[in-house]
This record gives sequence, structure tokens and C-alpha cells, in this order.
Amino acid sequence: MFAEHFSLANLPYGIATSETHPGPSIVTRLQDDVLFLSTMVEEGVLKDVRQTTANALHNATLNEFASLPRAERRGFRSILLQTLRDHRDEISLACVEHIDNVKMHLPIKVGEFSDFSCSKSHQLNCSEAVFGTAKLPPGFLHFPPGYAGRASSIVVSGTPIRRPKGQYRGEDGKATYGKTKELDYELEMACIIGEGSQQGESIPASRALDHVFGMVLLNDWSARDVQALEMVPTGPFSSKSFATSISSWVVTAEALEPFRAPLPSRDVAVAEYLAGEESQGSYNIHLKAELIHDVVTSKVCESMFDSLYWGIQHCVAHQTVNGCKLNTGDVLATGTVSGATRDSLGCFFEMSRAGKDEVKVEGGESRKYLEDGDSIRLSAFAGSPSDGVGFGECVGLVVA
Repeated sequence: MFAEHFSLANLPYGIATSETHPGPSIVTRLQDDVLFLSTMVEEGVLKDVRQTTANALHNATLNEFASLPRAERRGFRSILLQTLRDHRDEISLACVEHIDNVKMHLPIKVGEFSDFSCSKSHQLNCSEAVFGTAKLPPGFLHFPPGYAGRASSIVVSGTPIRRPKGQYRGEDGKATYGKTKELDYELEMACIIGEGSQQGESIPASRALDHVFGMVLLNDWSARDVQALEMVPTGPFSSKSFATSISSWVVTAEALEPFRAPLPSRDVAVAEYLAGEESQGSYNIHLKAELIHDVVTSKVCESMFDSLYWGIQHCVAHQTVNGCKLNTGDVLATGTVSGATRDSLGCFFEMSRAGKDEVKVEGGESRKYLEDGDSIRLSAFAGSPSDGVGFGECVGLVVA
């Protein structure tokens, strides 16, 4: 499944094991073939690989590889691309497994996790759902708002999501303890930091992409009733920290380069550290969310990454504006990628107008929020089916 996401134009990185490769290893994917990169180096399939790169490929996470200088990673990707394009038939079976025969693991050791809110539409939709008026927060047009999440919450696609407990307002308006009744998903993407920064160093948006290793899909699972009670005055805490799913494959910044796209126009002038090349400040990536229940699949959202008001470079810049240190493996998420139309709303909170409306799904059913046994599958793709770049899937099953 999703073989078309993994053309020669992609060559993402992940961590996999199999019966013949029992230890977690760095891999790439070409269609349905998973290729074990350290084995390819050892067997001489990949030639002229720098020793520092070869050493990094012998790790159980992508962190050391991601921390290599960008030019060195680009050089290795060129070698890999040429080898797979010109010598694919010469690669021994010891280097290759079918995707069905491997287990994918969390690709990075997560350093820190920050979640931003880059979508103007999401902000307006949520404001209208809660307050009856579509109004932006006072700072939104000046910087991408965000909060510090829990790195320990991040799990790889396919990990079951247990319905969390917490406190929320009961029907009588009093605080009640129990399992959330309003479990939601959020369709997001995130960048993975490659080269870190020093304490006290600020990275302007114009240089931010030099620090980005690649991107993943991200589902920011949310307990909306818990969130409603705890938001004031300190923002989300236990309503968000129980689970955050990311996709197995990290799609590199180099693979996404051909799909650069303009940002939406600025409503107000921005501070110097957020200024940059707005004509190429985003990516033309099509995102989709599906609800799966009892083998029935319902498409619940389709949205575009380039609809986001703020880009990932702004997230990096705003994260470090005060001198905050970046570490390799840090995850900076975009927040919900929503549009202005009903079919582009990236969470049930928006679709149901904060639980006021039923949302019809396939099979004659409806939802306000997620039920036990529901799965959410996120996917994203850029380009054409023949030479496009995709992220595969980010999926999680809700269990009691």
C-alpha cells in the first residue's frame, strides 16, 4: 500500500527490523522495497560513501545521520539515487525486504517537541465554534503561536491509542474524573531538526531550512473536554500529552524541494527574524484524513499544506528567537492543517463545531468525536503518481 508514494524522487529514511535484520537499522524505501543502507555499504553496493556517513548508518535511530552537515547528507542521497537508478538489479537480496516483511520503528530519538498553530483557517474555525465569532488571537498575524509538548508522547504510526483519563466538566458543570468523551485527532505535519543550534543563538527564517532534516505526518491526539477545563490559564497539558503519532518515514527537505510553493500573502508586516522568501516559503502537499471503522473507510478531510499562513521556517525562527537551543531530533509541528471549506477541516472539533453537530460518515453512521474501535489514517502526497513524493500513512487505532 502507498507504493506510489515512494518513487526514486523520494528516498525517505526510516528505522526497520525484519527476521534477517533483527536489530533496528536505517532504511530507505523504493516502491514496496525496503533497503537496509548499512548492509548496502558493507556489501559495496553503495560506493564512495564518506566514513562519517557510513558510521552514522550503523545506528538504531536517524539522529546521528540527521546531524551530519547538510552537504554530506545531500552527497549520500546522490550516491543512493544513482545506485538505485542505474544498478538496482545488482542489489543482493541480503539488502532488501518487502515492506510487508518489516516492522517500522520510531525513526528518531525525540529531543524536544513543540506544537505550533500555523493555520489561519483553523484559528478562525475554532473561534467561531467556541465563541460564535471568527476572530484571530492577538498575536497570530505577528508570529506562529505554539506550546511545549511532551517528547515522551510521540509514538510511531500503528501504535494503538488508549482513550485517556482526565478531568472535565460533567453535565452538571462540575469537574468530573474519567475517560474522555471527546477524543479527537488533528491532521498535522512536523519538521525534524537535523543540525542543532547553540544556547543563545537565534535562527532567522531565511536560514531556518538549513536546520531541517525532513518532514513527517503528525496526529496530535486531543481530549477536547479535558482541554476545555485546563486551557485557562496555562494552555493544554494532560489533554494533549498522552499520545502523538508520527509517520514511519522521514521525507527529506531535498526530496520536497521541487514542490516549493508560495505562502499566503502577509496581512501585516512581520518582524525581521520572520522575513524571508515568501514566494517559495511553503510546499504544495495534498493531505488527507480518513476514519476507518469495521472495515468501512470514510474520507473526513482533504487540505493543502500551502494553505498554512506560517511555514516551518517560521516555526524554527520563532522557537529560537529568544536563544532557545535546538537539538537534533527535535520535532516542530505545524498545528492542524485546515482550510476554509467544510471538507478541509482537519479535526472533528472543527467539523462538529465543538460537538454541537453530528458529522455523517460512511456506513450510515455519524460522529461528533472518535469512538473506541475507530482508526484515523493520515496521508500526504506531492506531485504526480509517476514521480511524486509521499509520506505513506500515519495511523492509530483508538482502544478503550
